[in-house]
Amino acid sequence: MDNTYQDYCNRVLRLTMLETYQSQVQNIHESPKFQLTNDGTYQATPFPGYTIITPPWAEVPADAAFYEQLQILQQQLLAALPERLVAPLPLESLHLTVADLLWDSAYRYAKEAQPDYDTRLRNCLTTIFEQGRSSLPAGPAPVWQVLGCQLMPRAIGVCLVPKDAQSYDRLIQFRQWLYQRQDLINLGVDQQYHFTAHITLGYLGQIPPDLDRQQLCTTLFNLNQQWLDQGLPEFTVRQAQLRKFDDMTRYYREPDWPVFDF
Repeated sequence: MDNTYQDYCNRVLRLTMLETYQSQVQNIHESPKFQLTNDGTYQATPFPGYTIITPPWAEVPADAAFYEQLQILQQQLLAALPERLVAPLPLESLHLTVADLLWDSAYRYAKEAQPDYDTRLRNCLTTIFEQGRSSLPAGPAPVWQVLGCQLMPRAIGVCLVPKDAQSYDRLIQFRQWLYQRQDLINLGVDQQYHFTAHITLGYLGQIPPDLDRQQLCTTLFNLNQQWLDQGLPEFTVRQAQLRKFDDMTRYYREPDWPVFDF
């Protein structure tokens, strides 16, 4: 289901073009993952599930330089966009999603149908990760680079492009190994999206009726040019970890939950 290396690069390159923003901006919607409170700030709404991600910023000192640059990009993005258009994510939660698992209503249903679902999922992934260490090709940790702004139907972030084909193939091989496992499929997990490496910076909040959508597109495109001039940061994918979340602001795990080292 995932693209080849060259097809991926061609596809994500188009995501940062002005023409793409102009098409996508017609289909943006307020995200249900955040709601505006009476004091004018955004609060996360319940949205439980499991995912496989890189460790969030707050937990990996080795990634501090990358995330410090990403913090600057987030600040520049928020300053350039209309007030309250975006509900920003807390910096300590920022991460790259390596593989989606189960969330919201699908997770709630699985829990109702199988009271021991959490334990079964964690045990299944522990086995998959252990077998993957000996079955998947070895190689250096994948290196990815920020390409520019990514406008999604209900969020804004930065999309990433692999530094080389080997960096791309390492992540895709891991995803294929994961999603093709029948024991995981039996737990209701299947691949629903093509892989588009990105780090979400915020979710769309109030969209004013008179939003200047053309100006929004121009702003995103101009930010890309500004970031290119500054030099966009690189990110080394060292680990993929099983994480649980209750909403979009915190991703947590226990010490014995599975980890895959790249």
